[in-house]
Amino acid sequence: MDRIGFIGLGTMGAPMAGHLLEAGYEVITSDHRSRPPAGLVAKGLGTVSRLDAVARAADVIILMVPDTPQVEEVLFAESGIAAGLSAGKLVIDMSSISPVATKAFASRIKALDCDYLDAPVSGGEIGAKAASLSIMVGGAEGAFERVRPILSVIGKNITLVGPSGAGQTAKIANQIVVALTIEAVAEALVFASKAGADPAKVRQALMGGLASSRILEVHGERMITRSFAPGFRIELHQKDLNLALEGARSLGVALPNTAMTQQLFNACTANGGQMEDHSALVRALERMAGQEVGADKVRSGGQAAKK
Repeated sequence: MDRIGFIGLGTMGAPMAGHLLEAGYEVITSDHRSRPPAGLVAKGLGTVSRLDAVARAADVIILMVPDTPQVEEVLFAESGIAAGLSAGKLVIDMSSISPVATKAFASRIKALDCDYLDAPVSGGEIGAKAASLSIMVGGAEGAFERVRPILSVIGKNITLVGPSGAGQTAKIANQIVVALTIEAVAEALVFASKAGADPAKVRQALMGGLASSRILEVHGERMITRSFAPGFRIELHQKDLNLALEGARSLGVALPNTAMTQQLFNACTANGGQMEDHSALVRALERMAGQEVGADKVRSGGQAAKK
């Protein structure tokens, strides 16, 4: 059984590492920046003081950090992961970062006679805790098959999309769909609330029809109950849509609704909401409508109530 190095034990990484420990894997991390979660240590998480020591101790190294610069630093800093790699080891970057940078990182790791997979995930904190993440993988088929048992511990829908960078491209496409669907749900609930209807009842009705979706189920409820503690922060979704818009510009592709949704996220950030869950995008629409979604917030002045 491969020994696993895991860097990035935050909202997503901690439950993912926990599942690996529970499945019997030896998992090692570095405490060079912060102490690892006590709950993981109690489950048997090992710690070393430097990133290169993680790479020396592990057969497979997983990264789950916020953005492209952090991945580059973890991999290629003076005492980074690359400094501790030896032939035959495998790096899996499960962060959501630039596909262009991913191809460059993969090339540098492969030059060390190691394998590299980009394997970003979808499903948020809920999926990480439930081990039901969707995992989109880019890289060589042999490397993918080697780590499929590891990935199956933390995810359910695991797809080799194509060569290096293809996983990150798929994740950007995922984030476009998620962002635009959150925006659509938010518009619908703001409209219903402004019209005097109970948005909780409207959501319940929509869940039985063609408009039903996981986002309507989970994030629609968040909008109604005002539960915006972050499962996936607005600032991180902004980062992903920036990658989408930068990629679209280089490809000569128009993404008009992605650009509009990014402006709504920008409006949330301008009002201090960058650390809230991405479902809090509804706040930008609420400000424009002068109406807050919520079953207890429906105003008698709505159009339906006036009839």
